[in-house]
Amino acid sequence: MTLAGVKRAEAELLVPTYDRQPVLFRRGRGCYLWDAAGRRYLDFLSGIGVNALGHGHPAVRRALAAQAGRLLHVSNLFYHDYQAALARRLAKISGLDRVFFTNSGTEAIEGALKLARAYARLHSSNGHKPRWRILALENSFHGRTFAALAATGQKKYRAPFAPLVPGVRFVRFNDVRDLERQFDSSVCAILVEPIQGEGGIQPLTREFFARARALTRRGNALLIADEIQSGLCRTGRWFAYEHYGIQPDIVTVAKPLAAGLPLGAILARERVALAFHPGMHGTTFGGGPLACAVALAFLETIERERLLARVRRVGGYFRARLEELKKKYDWIREVRGLGLMVGVELALPGKAIVREALARGVILNCTHDTVLRFLPPYIVTERQVDNVIATLEEVFAGVDAEQRSAKKK
Repeated sequence: MTLAGVKRAEAELLVPTYDRQPVLFRRGRGCYLWDAAGRRYLDFLSGIGVNALGHGHPAVRRALAAQAGRLLHVSNLFYHDYQAALARRLAKISGLDRVFFTNSGTEAIEGALKLARAYARLHSSNGHKPRWRILALENSFHGRTFAALAATGQKKYRAPFAPLVPGVRFVRFNDVRDLERQFDSSVCAILVEPIQGEGGIQPLTREFFARARALTRRGNALLIADEIQSGLCRTGRWFAYEHYGIQPDIVTVAKPLAAGLPLGAILARERVALAFHPGMHGTTFGGGPLACAVALAFLETIERERLLARVRRVGGYFRARLEELKKKYDWIREVRGLGLMVGVELALPGKAIVREALARGVILNCTHDTVLRFLPPYIVTERQVDNVIATLEEVFAGVDAEQRSAKKK
């Protein structure tokens, strides 16, 4: 079917929730995608951080082929070979103890919030109301289901679906005084993204993160780190919280975990995880044998190919090249990020730049209206970075000419 045919069919049949770019992709290999017309694109978004090993990685293909011939799905009423093995690897790299597997990031957030309230109820003093409030951050994004949406600190996402799950308060981003003011005996958890992704690649300050950790320890509340976008090697460490030297009580992961298959996870300390018992939480598809087998191959590939070091090296090179562009164009406000989680904040809307880059064969996106977001695969090379920078140079030069012309008028 042609692109026009697919567009017509979707317009008739799909719920209209996506504003798609007019490209029909057919195949991918490494850091590249090809559309239906055979045109090649350099993918610096990787499915919004999902295809972290690029497209068609040999280790992923081998794991898929081997497991597809054995077992695709078995109910969580039974055992299979991979959940415990994958949980052991995740516990080792995170420093946490127990794992619950989910289908997605938003499902992991839902489970983490349930776990926080279950823990608070289990540890409430006799005669006292259990802690139940969640402190989340302004500008945050945690998902689109009801509890995850209730904890998302951007009104544009919440407003169409109000009223949402009660009990969430929003703290001003990186405002320690506001955090201290809002933390009280009703709070069971503080939920943070160490680096806000959809919110514009905004890192927490060390002071704010440390104060959140101190308050939760003192008040027997939990610190939840949403690492759905920033976790699993994206920043050059297994988890972004490692850059701060802070250990959360609960961590949520998803996007790259199964290299393109749906899989997320809740990681928790032993004492926290034991607030759940059989019957309190569950999932039909989370942690199936196919996804878990591929996730094991994904983690093994990161270690075997030494991708943590590569992400740090190439990410540093990419940000340095972007800083060179910043010096040339006064409407580039800031270059932010760690590893290969990079944002470029502009003084103008970024959607037109995304379209122009796509027309030149480079895939990126714009988040928070004015931030160009880059989440390239971990296997990206410096040469591919140079190709993207050259494309951005062309696009930015055109934008700059328009800006100068507008000022003259």
